[in-house]
Amino acid sequence: MQTATAKWYDRRDSVFIEFCVEDSKDVRVCFDKTKLDFSCANGTNNIKHQNTVELYGEIDPKVSESHESKHRRTDRSVLCCLRKAETGKAWSRLTKDKTRCNCLSVDFNNWKDWEDDSDEDLNSFDKFSEMMNNMGGDDLPDLDCAGEGHDTADSDNEKMPDLE
Repeated sequence: MQTATAKWYDRRDSVFIEFCVEDSKDVRVCFDKTKLDFSCANGTNNIKHQNTVELYGEIDPKVSESHESKHRRTDRSVLCCLRKAETGKAWSRLTKDKTRCNCLSVDFNNWKDWEDDSDEDLNSFDKFSEMMNNMGGDDLPDLDCAGEGHDTADSDNEKMPDLE
């Protein structure tokens, strides 16, 4: 048995783990409050993979039918969605143990610092980004500040007062 390589990322109410096994078969995922057991076989080489992950925080294995921890198999991987028992609490790591696991990495393509974000701020940022993308280079106003009423001297060359 081999350990499958995996990537993970954190969200406000869930943690996602993607086990990178191509053409997986006989997939088995068992959710517990504090751990996840994953096993499968690689369809091409018939190599068996098994991972047991002692989780950093607790999850709800079954909250309700539509909000339970679950997994989905694709041709390239098995993605697991773990519903946090305590939503809104960030996980600084996936595992309970602080030691680094070579088969586990952070999925920076999907990572998002959501703790300080609000939907309103995000919508404003999206609107701002869209506006900036739609602006043409010829439509930009003249931003030359060397005209009347503006000091053109370089303020970095001024003498700083001595520290006492």
